[in-house]
Amino acid sequence: MPEEFGKCNIVFKRFGDWVKAGIWQKLFDAAGGQPNMEYAMADATSVKVHRHGQGAGIKVRP
Repeated sequence: MPEEFGKCNIVFKRFGDWVKAGIWQKLFDAAGGQPNMEYAMADATSVKVHRHGQGAGIKVRP
């Protein structure tokens, strides 16, 4: 664990305090809504495959 977080015991206690205070639940509720998939979509107009990724030059044995 990075030194910036402090000692393990302090981090463990802080985590437990956040659980008791409901902070983790609020974070998950805020992040867990319906995702906006507009930016996650990709199609052939925006993504090009390298010719080796298409199978160019691969010899198939019978």
